[in-house]
Amino acid sequence: MEKGKTKQKVKISKKKRLQGLVSKLSSLNTIKVEVENKSKHKKYKKVIKTHKEYLVHCIDKEIKIGDMVIIEEGRPMSSSKCFYLVKKI
Repeated sequence: MEKGKTKQKVKISKKKRLQGLVSKLSSLNTIKVEVENKSKHKKYKKVIKTHKEYLVHCIDKEIKIGDMVIIEEGRPMSSSKCFYLVKKI
């Protein structure tokens, strides 16, 4: 290898895609989406549901509370909003 040239490993990560229910129309371009996650307890094998809410950037004006949507992780719009609306199901 020549002097001064080094190889760099570039990590390419996949963007997170989640499916959830619109729970609130927060402001002009923001909606709150509730995502449900199911996991099985290691010892007791019981299915445990957990919920998490994400603030999502949404330009679409036809989104209403109760709609099922797909969201994708992206560049942060603000300190708490880093997901974007992909499509309405």
